[in-house]
Amino acid sequence: MKSNLLNNYRMGSYLLVAIGLINLRYQSGQSGVVQHSLTIIIPGALLLLATWIPTLAKRLESKAIQAVSMVLALLLIVYAVIN
Repeated sequence: MKSNLLNNYRMGSYLLVAIGLINLRYQSGQSGVVQHSLTIIIPGALLLLATWIPTLAKRLESKAIQAVSMVLALLLIVYAVIN
């Protein structure tokens, strides 16, 4: 797999995990904060895990997967910021 593409996936994954953990900390007084934060953290952690498994990392190279993962990541970031 291309090194730059793999690094982009990993940085996006770290971003989702970090945003989810920040939400967990700063919205601790609200109800449902754990579910809200896990909605952001779990996809980031799964994507990060996928970059370390060679067979899954190979599948991340396709243009369709790249487009879908980019859209989902952007939607999760917007969800994290708005809520």
